[in-house]
Amino acid sequence: MRLETRYLGLTLANPLVASPSPANARLEHLQALADAGVGAVVLPSLFEEQLLAQQDRFETILAQTESNNPEARGYLPAQAVGPYGVGADAYLELIRRAKAALGVPVVASLNGSTAGGWTAYAAQIAAAGADALELNIYHVPVDVDESGAAVEQRYLDVLAAVRAAVAIPIAVKMPPYFSSIGHMAQRLVAAGAGGLVLFNRYLQPDIDLATMQLSSELELSTPAEMRLPLLWTAVLAGRVPCSLAASTGVEAAEQVIKYLLAGADVVMTTAALLRHGPGHVATLLAGLREWLDARRVDSLDRVRGVMSRARLRRADVYERANYIHLIEHYAQTHRPSAADALPRAHGA
Repeated sequence: MRLETRYLGLTLANPLVASPSPANARLEHLQALADAGVGAVVLPSLFEEQLLAQQDRFETILAQTESNNPEARGYLPAQAVGPYGVGADAYLELIRRAKAALGVPVVASLNGSTAGGWTAYAAQIAAAGADALELNIYHVPVDVDESGAAVEQRYLDVLAAVRAAVAIPIAVKMPPYFSSIGHMAQRLVAAGAGGLVLFNRYLQPDIDLATMQLSSELELSTPAEMRLPLLWTAVLAGRVPCSLAASTGVEAAEQVIKYLLAGADVVMTTAALLRHGPGHVATLLAGLREWLDARRVDSLDRVRGVMSRARLRRADVYERANYIHLIEHYAQTHRPSAADALPRAHGA
């Protein structure tokens, strides 16, 4: 059975990709994922704030000690450490060690929201041996004066800055909140994105009624969240000239299969691997093989995208016509009985 997959111009043994998580900062965890059969791994992100903090400290110390012995290495600042406990220099070392130890593609990740000097760090990531780069542009437009056009341009500017720094493939992790996702997808591809990850999960705060404070606990995704990325994977597959990675809600082989039928080139998961451990990769792949084998399908290419909008005879299932049909179907199947419909006598 051939599960071989192409993603960002890379050849993967299968379409399952371990997306960024705190555990991916440990080489032993990455090795366990590879041993379990994962197709590729994405390292945790380096953050814009982390890189700028390191850059600012370095420039401040240089300004204060410019007349001192340039070989006084003790003046150099300690590396900025990000939320995963990995500093910028250690991140490059993680890339090198992962490339040396793993037999699968290693994708690095940058997380930021402005087209500042931090994007030049992408060149060091490429030089360290990363096969590709995932660009996570995490920006919540809370400024009511920031237009939708300005938000879109921000994404394009960050991508352009990173694209100018590296030659390796770049995948952009998109949010699902653009007014026209398909049009923005085309613009990102035209600006140099070789792939799109659908979608980025924005953290959404809750209110703790006991303490009257905002609560922002990180909750892992569940299969109930997969319908939105499933929809847009199916809409974009075969219509936007780039790789598509489906993300969010992957818990079992069922979700992997659905994303592939919608047209995803690869399927990413973090939550399931954090819940069940790296060995869960083998469980997901076994379920995928079992499903294909039961239908006597010997290659993913025969089923990938068969449920996409581009290949369905009735493409309106992804559009307004199906919305109306769903309402009509619900009304028919949930029609009250004659007894329930009769008005009750007063006092009954």
